Amino acid sequence: MPGATITLACQDYEHTRALVEGAVPVEGFELKVMTISPPSQIFLRMLNKEEFDASEMSLSNYMIALGHGDRRFVAIPVFPSRVFRHSYIWVNTSAGIREPKDLIGKRVGIADYSMTALLFVRGMLKHEYNVFPEDIHWFRRRSEHVPIKAPPNLRIDNIEKGQTLDGLLEEGKLDAVAVTSPPRSFKSGSPLVRRLFRDAKQAESEYYRRTKIFPIMHLVGLRRPIYEQDPSLAVRLTQGFEAAKQLAFESYEEGLSTLPWVNLDLEYARKILGEDVYPYGVKNNLPTLEAATRYSREQGLTGRRFDVSELFAKETLNLFAKD
Repeated sequence: MPGATITLACQDYEHTRALVEGAVPVEGFELKVMTISPPSQIFLRMLNKEEFDASEMSLSNYMIALGHGDRRFVAIPVFPSRVFRHSYIWVNTSAGIREPKDLIGKRVGIADYSMTALLFVRGMLKHEYNVFPEDIHWFRRRSEHVPIKAPPNLRIDNIEKGQTLDGLLEEGKLDAVAVTSPPRSFKSGSPLVRRLFRDAKQAESEYYRRTKIFPIMHLVGLRRPIYEQDPSLAVRLTQGFEAAKQLAFESYEEGLSTLPWVNLDLEYARKILGEDVYPYGVKNNLPTLEAATRYSREQGLTGRRFDVSELFAKETLNLFAKD
């Protein structure tokens, strides 16, 4: 279907902007892009209404849906959001938490249990520090985006209407939070809250050196009928995202960013991660993707462990593979 219009929804990222603005074309297709924030709204609109031909999707939610037999979508190995998670755990300074093992028996606030950020937090705590999900009492602030059946020995409660994770952490009613943005007390410089990992950048760098895991939060999913009508879309869209990403990193090298020291940060990242600090493709990301499938099974989110190849369009499995 040459020239077909394809709708794509994603958050506005510097590394996707050239695709969004049309500077990078998708050969054979006309791309109509909607930038939506927060990305959780994209996930819900795609999962509930299949509102777009392609969209950013939660990796964890995608695997859970597949585990329920939901095959409405097929993914391509493009990862718009990936974030190390050591730096996103904060503790109340009065809770007696000095190191990860001190989280055992503690009350930890989260947005929801099934989100990918928590998939990797729980996996990291278990495999690096021997702290298991059932060792923690989890407090959730919202409902799950996809139905889950929690393991019977897991403790999850919902916070009450009108309560916030930030407020409960400040009051000491939560001992810690594992969330995707800093608590207000931390941003204001309050002595009540600090990061669990005091030198989070070093902890994350060492974690990558040991494991080669750079946590993937989101991938891009296509509606299966659109993909099956012309499977070449999977390859061409993946290549378009890669070209847009390369343009963004060329600008970082030139210092063309609103953030100071971005060129120095890029140099540091390349020392740790290699030349391509934000790789796309299946084979380039196997340690991370295999960890995600393992954690999802271990944590009871999926009934079996997926082979990574099951997650992605078969035409994309060897894209960007290094010899």
